[in-house]
Amino acid sequence: MDPKLLEILVCPLCKGPLVHQKDELICKADRLAFPLRDGIPVMLEEEARRLAASEEIS
Repeated sequence: MDPKLLEILVCPLCKGPLVHQKDELICKADRLAFPLRDGIPVMLEEEARRLAASEEIS
């Protein structure tokens, strides 16, 4: 993921920062994981995966 793109992308719900992990962009505040498909972030709430309480966020 391009670091410059990651700097300007925010969570579409809370407008908070995102963390790149594997093939997802993680919003720590909302505990949502937005997928990357072919390197393109899919920033739709209905496409996001809710993180389980046991999942570690770095």
